[in-house]
Amino acid sequence: MAKSGGKLKRKQYDALLEPLELELVAMARWAKATGARIVVLFEGRDTAGKGGAIRAVSQRLNPRQCHIVALSKPSEDEQTQWYFQRYIKHLPSAGEIVLFDRSWYNRAGVEQVMGFADEAQVTAFLKQAPVFEKQLVDDGILLFKYWLTTDQDNQEERLRERLEDPLKRWKLSPIDLAARDKYAAYTEAREAMLASTHTEYAPWTLVDFNDQKRGRLTLVRDLLDRLPDTHIDPPELEFPELGHEPLEESYTVLEPIKNYPI
Repeated sequence: MAKSGGKLKRKQYDALLEPLELELVAMARWAKATGARIVVLFEGRDTAGKGGAIRAVSQRLNPRQCHIVALSKPSEDEQTQWYFQRYIKHLPSAGEIVLFDRSWYNRAGVEQVMGFADEAQVTAFLKQAPVFEKQLVDDGILLFKYWLTTDQDNQEERLRERLEDPLKRWKLSPIDLAARDKYAAYTEAREAMLASTHTEYAPWTLVDFNDQKRGRLTLVRDLLDRLPDTHIDPPELEFPELGHEPLEESYTVLEPIKNYPI
Protein backbone atom coordinates (compact mmCIF):
# COMPACT_ATOMS: atom_id res chain seq x y z
CA MET A 1 0.00 0.00 0.00
CA ALA A 2 1.04 3.59 -0.55
CA LYS A 3 1.80 5.72 2.50
CA SER A 4 -1.25 7.30 4.04
CA GLY A 5 -2.25 10.26 1.93
CA GLY A 6 0.21 9.39 -0.82
CA LYS A 7 -0.67 8.77 -4.43
CA LEU A 8 -1.55 5.20 -5.31
CA LYS A 9 0.60 3.63 -7.99
CA ARG A 10 -1.24 1.92 -10.82
CA LYS A 11 -0.38 -1.60 -9.63
CA GLN A 12 -1.55 -0.76 -6.12
CA TYR A 13 -4.78 0.68 -7.44
CA ASP A 14 -5.44 -2.34 -9.67
CA ALA A 15 -4.78 -4.71 -6.76
CA LEU A 16 -7.26 -2.83 -4.57
CA LEU A 17 -9.87 -2.59 -7.33
CA GLU A 18 -9.81 -6.26 -8.31
CA PRO A 19 -11.74 -7.63 -5.28
CA LEU A 20 -14.27 -4.84 -5.73
CA GLU A 21 -14.71 -5.86 -9.37
CA LEU A 22 -15.50 -9.39 -8.23
CA GLU A 23 -18.19 -7.97 -5.97
CA LEU A 24 -19.54 -5.82 -8.82
CA VAL A 25 -19.82 -8.90 -11.03
CA ALA A 26 -21.67 -10.65 -8.19
CA MET A 27 -23.93 -7.60 -7.89
CA ALA A 28 -24.77 -7.78 -11.59
CA ARG A 29 -25.52 -11.51 -11.27
CA TRP A 30 -27.81 -10.75 -8.32
CA ALA A 31 -29.60 -7.99 -10.24
CA LYS A 32 -30.25 -10.32 -13.16
CA ALA A 33 -31.50 -13.11 -10.92
CA THR A 34 -33.79 -10.91 -8.83
CA GLY A 35 -34.91 -8.41 -11.46
CA ALA A 36 -33.48 -5.50 -9.50
CA ARG A 37 -33.26 -2.13 -11.25
CA ILE A 38 -30.25 0.00 -10.33
CA VAL A 39 -29.64 3.64 -11.24
CA VAL A 40 -26.43 5.46 -10.30
CA LEU A 41 -26.00 9.20 -10.95
CA PHE A 42 -22.47 10.59 -11.32
CA GLU A 43 -22.35 14.34 -10.89
CA GLY A 44 -19.57 16.84 -10.28
CA ARG A 45 -17.60 19.69 -11.79
CA ASP A 46 -15.82 19.39 -15.12
CA THR A 47 -12.75 17.13 -14.76
CA ALA A 48 -13.97 15.75 -11.41
CA GLY A 49 -13.45 12.19 -12.67
CA LYS A 50 -16.93 10.99 -13.57
CA GLY A 51 -15.76 9.00 -16.61
CA GLY A 52 -13.09 7.14 -14.65
CA ALA A 53 -15.51 6.36 -11.82
CA ILE A 54 -18.05 4.99 -14.30
CA ARG A 55 -15.38 2.81 -15.91
CA ALA A 56 -14.40 1.48 -12.50
CA VAL A 57 -17.99 0.32 -11.98
CA SER A 58 -18.75 -0.90 -15.51
CA GLN A 59 -15.58 -2.25 -17.11
CA ARG A 60 -16.08 -5.86 -15.93
CA LEU A 61 -19.84 -5.94 -16.44
CA ASN A 62 -21.85 -7.11 -19.42
CA PRO A 63 -22.60 -4.01 -21.55
CA ARG A 64 -25.95 -5.55 -22.48
CA GLN A 65 -26.90 -5.35 -18.82
CA CYS A 66 -24.99 -2.29 -17.63
CA HIS A 67 -25.76 0.80 -19.70
CA ILE A 68 -23.91 4.12 -19.62
CA VAL A 69 -26.04 7.18 -20.41
CA ALA A 70 -24.26 10.41 -21.38
CA LEU A 71 -26.75 12.66 -23.13
CA SER A 72 -25.80 15.58 -25.34
CA LYS A 73 -27.64 18.89 -25.18
CA PRO A 74 -31.39 18.55 -25.75
CA SER A 75 -32.74 18.73 -29.28
CA GLU A 76 -35.34 21.30 -30.33
CA ASP A 77 -38.10 18.75 -29.74
CA GLU A 78 -36.70 17.78 -26.34
CA GLN A 79 -36.59 21.42 -25.29
CA THR A 80 -40.40 21.51 -25.63
CA GLN A 81 -40.91 18.37 -23.50
CA TRP A 82 -41.34 17.96 -19.77
CA TYR A 83 -37.79 18.32 -18.48
CA PHE A 84 -37.48 14.77 -17.09
CA GLN A 85 -38.98 13.16 -20.19
CA ARG A 86 -35.81 12.42 -22.11
CA TYR A 87 -34.24 10.75 -19.07
CA ILE A 88 -37.19 8.45 -18.39
CA LYS A 89 -36.63 6.36 -21.52
CA HIS A 90 -33.15 5.47 -20.28
CA LEU A 91 -34.31 4.05 -16.94
CA PRO A 92 -33.57 0.34 -16.42
CA SER A 93 -35.77 -2.65 -17.01
CA ALA A 94 -35.64 -5.66 -14.68
CA GLY A 95 -32.09 -6.85 -14.10
CA GLU A 96 -30.44 -3.77 -15.62
CA ILE A 97 -27.97 -1.23 -14.27
CA VAL A 98 -27.89 2.32 -15.64
CA LEU A 99 -25.02 4.70 -14.94
CA PHE A 100 -25.75 8.35 -15.74
CA ASP A 101 -22.71 10.42 -16.72
CA ARG A 102 -24.46 13.61 -15.67
CA SER A 103 -28.21 13.41 -15.29
CA TRP A 104 -31.32 15.50 -14.81
CA TYR A 105 -29.23 17.55 -12.38
CA ASN A 106 -27.79 19.42 -15.35
CA ARG A 107 -30.64 21.86 -14.80
CA ALA A 108 -29.45 22.74 -11.29
CA GLY A 109 -25.83 22.98 -12.41
CA VAL A 110 -24.50 23.90 -15.83
CA GLU A 111 -27.87 25.02 -17.23
CA GLN A 112 -28.42 27.40 -14.33
CA VAL A 113 -24.88 28.78 -14.07
CA MET A 114 -24.35 29.19 -17.81
CA GLY A 115 -27.76 30.78 -18.36
CA PHE A 116 -29.40 27.94 -20.33
CA ALA A 117 -32.27 27.78 -17.83
CA ASP A 118 -34.03 30.72 -16.23
CA GLU A 119 -34.83 31.16 -12.55
CA ALA A 120 -38.38 29.86 -12.90
CA GLN A 121 -37.18 26.67 -14.63
CA VAL A 122 -34.57 26.03 -11.94
CA THR A 123 -37.06 26.66 -9.15
CA ALA A 124 -39.53 24.25 -10.76
CA PHE A 125 -36.81 21.63 -11.13
CA LEU A 126 -35.75 21.84 -7.48
CA LYS A 127 -39.38 21.26 -6.46
CA GLN A 128 -40.04 18.47 -8.95
CA ALA A 129 -36.80 16.48 -8.63
CA PRO A 130 -37.54 15.08 -5.14
CA VAL A 131 -41.06 14.13 -6.24
CA PHE A 132 -39.73 12.47 -9.40
CA GLU A 133 -37.13 10.53 -7.43
CA LYS A 134 -39.70 9.47 -4.83
CA GLN A 135 -41.73 7.94 -7.64
CA LEU A 136 -38.68 6.04 -8.90
CA VAL A 137 -37.82 4.72 -5.44
CA ASP A 138 -41.44 3.85 -4.62
CA ASP A 139 -41.57 1.81 -7.83
CA GLY A 140 -38.62 -0.25 -6.61
CA ILE A 141 -35.67 1.38 -8.40
CA LEU A 142 -32.47 1.43 -6.35
CA LEU A 143 -31.25 5.01 -6.80
CA PHE A 144 -27.77 6.21 -5.83
CA LYS A 145 -26.62 9.81 -6.27
CA TYR A 146 -22.91 10.67 -6.12
CA TRP A 147 -21.30 14.09 -6.27
CA LEU A 148 -17.58 13.96 -7.02
CA THR A 149 -15.82 16.87 -5.31
CA THR A 150 -12.61 18.50 -6.51
CA ASP A 151 -10.79 21.70 -5.55
CA GLN A 152 -10.25 24.53 -8.00
CA ASP A 153 -6.48 23.96 -8.16
CA ASN A 154 -7.03 20.35 -9.21
CA GLN A 155 -9.68 21.37 -11.72
CA GLU A 156 -7.29 23.89 -13.30
CA GLU A 157 -4.51 21.32 -13.51
CA ARG A 158 -6.78 18.78 -15.20
CA LEU A 159 -8.19 21.31 -17.65
CA ARG A 160 -4.66 22.29 -18.67
CA GLU A 161 -3.77 18.61 -19.09
CA ARG A 162 -6.72 18.20 -21.44
CA LEU A 163 -5.62 21.24 -23.40
CA GLU A 164 -2.07 19.95 -23.83
CA ASP A 165 -2.79 16.24 -24.37
CA PRO A 166 -4.07 15.52 -27.92
CA LEU A 167 -5.64 12.28 -26.67
CA LYS A 168 -7.72 14.22 -24.13
CA ARG A 169 -8.31 17.38 -26.13
CA TRP A 170 -11.77 16.18 -27.19
CA LYS A 171 -12.87 16.36 -23.54
CA LEU A 172 -12.34 20.11 -23.45
CA SER A 173 -15.29 22.20 -24.63
CA PRO A 174 -15.94 25.95 -24.82
CA ILE A 175 -18.39 25.48 -21.93
CA ASP A 176 -15.60 23.98 -19.81
CA LEU A 177 -13.39 26.99 -20.46
CA ALA A 178 -16.19 29.47 -19.80
CA ALA A 179 -16.95 27.73 -16.51
CA ARG A 180 -13.46 28.41 -15.15
CA ASP A 181 -14.48 31.88 -13.99
CA LYS A 182 -17.68 30.57 -12.42
CA TYR A 183 -16.26 28.25 -9.77
CA ALA A 184 -18.00 30.14 -6.96
CA ALA A 185 -21.29 30.24 -8.89
CA TYR A 186 -21.14 26.47 -9.37
CA THR A 187 -20.50 26.05 -5.64
CA GLU A 188 -23.54 28.20 -4.80
CA ALA A 189 -25.72 26.27 -7.27
CA ARG A 190 -24.53 22.94 -5.85
CA GLU A 191 -25.33 23.96 -2.28
CA ALA A 192 -28.85 25.05 -3.26
CA MET A 193 -29.32 21.77 -5.14
CA LEU A 194 -28.17 19.68 -2.18
CA ALA A 195 -30.42 21.59 0.19
CA SER A 196 -33.47 20.93 -1.99
CA THR A 197 -32.82 17.38 -3.23
CA HIS A 198 -30.96 15.56 -0.42
CA THR A 199 -33.76 13.37 0.91
CA GLU A 200 -34.05 10.32 3.14
CA TYR A 201 -35.19 8.16 0.22
CA ALA A 202 -32.70 9.58 -2.33
CA PRO A 203 -29.72 11.03 -0.42
CA TRP A 204 -26.63 12.56 -1.95
CA THR A 205 -23.19 11.08 -1.24
CA LEU A 206 -20.21 13.40 -1.71
CA VAL A 207 -16.91 11.69 -2.49
CA ASP A 208 -13.50 13.40 -2.46
CA PHE A 209 -12.04 13.06 -5.98
CA ASN A 210 -8.98 15.26 -5.57
CA ASP A 211 -7.19 11.90 -5.69
CA GLN A 212 -9.14 10.14 -8.41
CA LYS A 213 -7.88 6.59 -7.77
CA ARG A 214 -8.77 6.76 -4.09
CA GLY A 215 -12.05 8.42 -5.00
CA ARG A 216 -13.02 5.56 -7.33
CA LEU A 217 -12.22 2.94 -4.71
CA THR A 218 -14.22 4.86 -2.10
CA LEU A 219 -17.23 5.27 -4.37
CA VAL A 220 -17.33 1.63 -5.49
CA ARG A 221 -16.97 0.40 -1.90
CA ASP A 222 -19.80 2.67 -0.77
CA LEU A 223 -22.07 1.56 -3.61
CA LEU A 224 -21.51 -2.12 -2.83
CA ASP A 225 -22.03 -1.59 0.90
CA ARG A 226 -25.39 0.09 0.33
CA LEU A 227 -26.82 -2.73 -1.77
CA PRO A 228 -28.65 -5.70 -0.23
CA ASP A 229 -26.80 -9.00 0.20
CA THR A 230 -26.01 -9.76 -3.42
CA HIS A 231 -24.42 -13.21 -3.01
CA ILE A 232 -25.75 -15.64 -5.56
CA ASP A 233 -23.61 -18.56 -6.62
CA PRO A 234 -22.89 -18.60 -10.35
CA PRO A 235 -24.66 -21.41 -12.22
CA GLU A 236 -22.78 -24.65 -12.65
CA LEU A 237 -21.60 -25.12 -16.24
CA GLU A 238 -20.30 -28.35 -17.68
CA PHE A 239 -17.31 -28.19 -20.00
CA PRO A 240 -17.10 -31.63 -21.61
CA GLU A 241 -14.19 -32.76 -23.74
CA LEU A 242 -14.61 -32.42 -27.51
CA GLY A 243 -15.68 -35.63 -29.19
CA HIS A 244 -13.08 -35.07 -31.89
CA GLU A 245 -9.78 -33.38 -32.51
CA PRO A 246 -9.99 -29.58 -32.79
CA LEU A 247 -10.63 -28.48 -36.35
CA GLU A 248 -8.09 -26.29 -38.09
CA GLU A 249 -9.33 -23.17 -39.86
CA SER A 250 -8.08 -22.17 -43.27
CA TYR A 251 -7.47 -18.42 -43.38
CA THR A 252 -4.77 -15.86 -43.88
CA VAL A 253 -3.14 -14.38 -40.81
CA LEU A 254 -1.83 -10.84 -41.03
CA GLU A 255 1.81 -10.86 -40.05
CA PRO A 256 2.87 -8.34 -37.40
CA ILE A 257 4.96 -5.41 -38.53
CA LYS A 258 8.61 -6.10 -37.78
CA ASN A 259 11.06 -3.47 -36.60
CA TYR A 260 8.29 -0.95 -36.08
CA PRO A 261 9.85 2.23 -34.69
CA ILE A 262 8.71 2.94 -31.17
